[in-house]
Amino acid sequence: MSRLKNDTFLRALLRQPTEYTPVWLMRQAGRYLPEYCETRKRAGSFLQLCKSPAMACEVTLQPLARYDLDAAILFSDILTVPDAMGLGLYFAEGEGPRFERPLRDEWEIRNLSAPDPHAELQYVMDAVAEIRRALDGSVPLIGFSGSPWTLACYMVEGGSSDDYRKVKSLAYSRPDLMHHILEVTAQAVVKYLNAQIEAGAQAVMVFDSWGGVLSEAAYREFSLRYLEQVVAGLIRERDGQRVPSIVFTKGGGLWLESIAAIGCDAVGLDWTMDIGRARRLVGDKVALQGNLDPNVLFAPPEAVATETRRVLDAFGNHPGHVFNLGHGISQYTPPESVSVLVDTVHAHSRAIRAGA
Repeated sequence: MSRLKNDTFLRALLRQPTEYTPVWLMRQAGRYLPEYCETRKRAGSFLQLCKSPAMACEVTLQPLARYDLDAAILFSDILTVPDAMGLGLYFAEGEGPRFERPLRDEWEIRNLSAPDPHAELQYVMDAVAEIRRALDGSVPLIGFSGSPWTLACYMVEGGSSDDYRKVKSLAYSRPDLMHHILEVTAQAVVKYLNAQIEAGAQAVMVFDSWGGVLSEAAYREFSLRYLEQVVAGLIRERDGQRVPSIVFTKGGGLWLESIAAIGCDAVGLDWTMDIGRARRLVGDKVALQGNLDPNVLFAPPEAVATETRRVLDAFGNHPGHVFNLGHGISQYTPPESVSVLVDTVHAHSRAIRAGA
């Protein structure tokens, strides 16, 4: 594999000094880009796009052709893992992801097993390898997975949810079954992420998108405990290079210090927390990633630049910041707004480093 020409993102995750703040965006390859929509149309469906290594590679590279981003992220979906467990993932028009066979009965839960990433999920590993070759050392490649809790939510609810009634009812009434789902899913996530690392991912991120819907006690029991288990099981070094890990709990600002203590290299923040305060709370334990409100990108260019500078100023001239949105980019975002954001991050952070 080629030596990295731009390793700023990896150095920032390891809290090493960088010439500027690196930036990438959650869901940076997506429907806000017309070229992505064209490729998706050719693929026939979102799932077919995910399962074609060549097309997954194509859309992963599209935002890098437009913007001066400091990392690529594998194009895939967090629900590939439960799909490989046999739950039957499909996408209903206007409803988002659904499962044909959600976990309802005790026997289904007891029969759950972690899939072999080199069997049912080999298409993901093929995509990782193809993307690494195509990047040719330009920027690092991020692999990812959903967290055990977030995946379990989809597996029990059968899709997205407004009230998480089914999964929370199971957690409170049959914690033994909930923990069984989470144990098996944590094993699956570790295997899946390590297989991505072996295929070429240079950093990995765990998306705990639904962790913030829990009470503090439930978060520690059903989410944080398994996030720690996943991080502990990850490959930490590959080809003589550290492989950093990022953990992101949407709505997790209340538990920032606890998340920072589980062994990950960086913690992702949503937009509800001041990143300067977050940095003071975690000190030098972890890097921080975030945390511009994605809806800022609907404002005029000067407002996008102002709010971007505000996040950078709040973090200050310290190592260990990766700029990102506080959640995934909206499909309705004007592509020009992303240009303003990326250019502002690079220019203003260089000025901060120079003491301007």
